Amino acid sequence: MFDVGFWELALIMVVALMVIGPDKLPGLARTTGLWVGKAQAVVKSVKADIDRELAGEELKKSLSGNDEETPDLFAEINQIAEQAKCNFHMDASGKVQVPEPPSTQASKETAKNS
Repeated sequence: MFDVGFWELALIMVVALMVIGPDKLPGLARTTGLWVGKAQAVVKSVKADIDRELAGEELKKSLSGNDEETPDLFAEINQIAEQAKCNFHMDASGKVQVPEPPSTQASKETAKNS
């Protein structure tokens, strides 16, 4: 922000020493340091808030872009669930009976025919 070299800083310190005086200069330097520290903390806090808001906006944009794909996904899940319901049967006692795989059924039929 400011391009202040060693000689410029030394000149500022000499002028401050002459204007303020040697007895009040340490207190003024301490107070100035505290105010600068508080200002830096406020700037850091505001910067963190802005970064959080930008991250939230990016997340909202990325989620809103996926809304078009969501109904297709739900339809596919419902279709798979309906297919799974067709494969399972419930007997009179309320137990779910899982059909045997086709390879097991074929081997049983072959054993019966033999």
